[in-house]
Amino acid sequence: MAMNDRGISRRAVLAGMGALPAAGMLGPLLGPDVAMAQVQKDVVTMVGATEAPALLSFVNTSSLIWSARTTEGLLEFDYKLNPSPLLATEWKVSDDGLTYTFKLRQGVKWHDGQDFSAKDVVFSINTSKQFHSRNRSTFAQITKIDAPDDYTVILNLAKPTPFLLKAMSSMETPIVPSHLYKEGQDVLTHPNNTAPIGTGPFIFKEWVRGSHVLWEANPNYWNKDLPKVKKLVAKTILDPSARVIAFETGDVDIGYRTPVPFRDVDTLQKMKHIAFDPKGYEYDPPNIIIVETNLRDPTLSNIKVRQALAHCIDRDAISRVVFYKYATPSASPVVPYHKDFHLAEPSPYAYDIKAAEKLLDEAGFPKKGTAPRLTLSMEYVGDDQRILGEFLRAAMSRAGIAIELRGQDMGTLISRVYRDRQFQLHLASISNLFDPQVGVQRLYWSKNIIQGVAFSNGTGYQNAEVDKLLEDAAVSTDQKARIEMWKQIQRIVMKEVPSLPLVMSPWQTIANKRLVDHTTNAEGFEGSMARMKIV
Repeated sequence: MAMNDRGISRRAVLAGMGALPAAGMLGPLLGPDVAMAQVQKDVVTMVGATEAPALLSFVNTSSLIWSARTTEGLLEFDYKLNPSPLLATEWKVSDDGLTYTFKLRQGVKWHDGQDFSAKDVVFSINTSKQFHSRNRSTFAQITKIDAPDDYTVILNLAKPTPFLLKAMSSMETPIVPSHLYKEGQDVLTHPNNTAPIGTGPFIFKEWVRGSHVLWEANPNYWNKDLPKVKKLVAKTILDPSARVIAFETGDVDIGYRTPVPFRDVDTLQKMKHIAFDPKGYEYDPPNIIIVETNLRDPTLSNIKVRQALAHCIDRDAISRVVFYKYATPSASPVVPYHKDFHLAEPSPYAYDIKAAEKLLDEAGFPKKGTAPRLTLSMEYVGDDQRILGEFLRAAMSRAGIAIELRGQDMGTLISRVYRDRQFQLHLASISNLFDPQVGVQRLYWSKNIIQGVAFSNGTGYQNAEVDKLLEDAAVSTDQKARIEMWKQIQRIVMKEVPSLPLVMSPWQTIANKRLVDHTTNAEGFEGSMARMKIV
């Protein structure tokens, strides 16, 4: 590929010239503030591969990509997941693990000028416990929250939760302004989810759907030394090839979770103005790519059909063909990143098309000449998932299973899968987070079957033995015992196949080298980015 002296391919330059408006034309298209992002040296342009349905991860975990720009948690975490102060300046956990006391930062203002206080923390944690897909289990043992004064919060637990403190980050448990949430309002659709008011380093200014989000530096931020840049712009670029071009031409500065096709990674890594950073994923490690089944569906409620689907999965081929050998095969929902918890055993249903056909015969779906034995729909979001979906469609067709791929935006998918439950298969990317209790329990715990809550137990899976193992592991202070319980959980769900784990996709942050300090702790891109500078 021909390169110029800046390391940018001629293909990228020509394509960029044809696809992107001149700087002077940006104003009419995106507005004057966003247009300035192309020419100002104190503006950082970020890129999103999909458009989240909200900008706040308070009750919608699909929105964590941008949430911490405006809204903060009690703590932040270094690369070893040690906590440091944020909205909490001090904290203490009792010896029995049943009482957590937080001293809050004083003098903090919400972006609307109101004072931050303990009542905001009490409201946020209580609401998150009810509606957040992960915190329903993380906060399950909290029985009461006391606020003896405006700057003290005390959590009282029925049983220990050894991973609870780590959930107090900005992206996992954002603290929201309780004065904006009126009694009787639906927190799942509250206006603050899409136009958030927070205490964070950046103030939300505008969201033009399908185009961009704009934030400006908070002039009244409690840390007077931060943030280091004046404006942030987040562009939504759905076309993966266009995202590659945007990085090549410098039209975007930074994106995370490897936001380009894996086929283009080698090319971008050779460019002098671009850097790849694997750090910043210690808090939220690489996701498990998984196919969820709707167990309410008459066809998929038959375990033989799900076993047949499982026999059509060749994880090594997926890693090789779809992910260019970058992904790690995993038949378990606990990703290999969690070395202690991960069950490194193959699926009980090895890749075997003949076995799949036999199971379909037994399930009442005999071979009918060249016609499909059965047809299933598969929901997905984004062009990257489309490529994987096409691979799965081809693989399953060999056993006589026809797959109808249905692409949509994230908001539509969440409504279809988690609110209306009108789906059969769902191709998803699910975060394990810093502990499988936080990221994986929600997928299989029957108490996480909550209509309308995104990335909860969407399959409708219920197993009393799994419930007990999950609940026992959640309160155990014996790490070895927790690990053994989690391995048993994995064996059960791998056998019953409510979902089909595929691979762990690797993550890196891609950034223009003009940026420094965009990743300074375990939260990386999902943190505030307040320390990021332009050089």
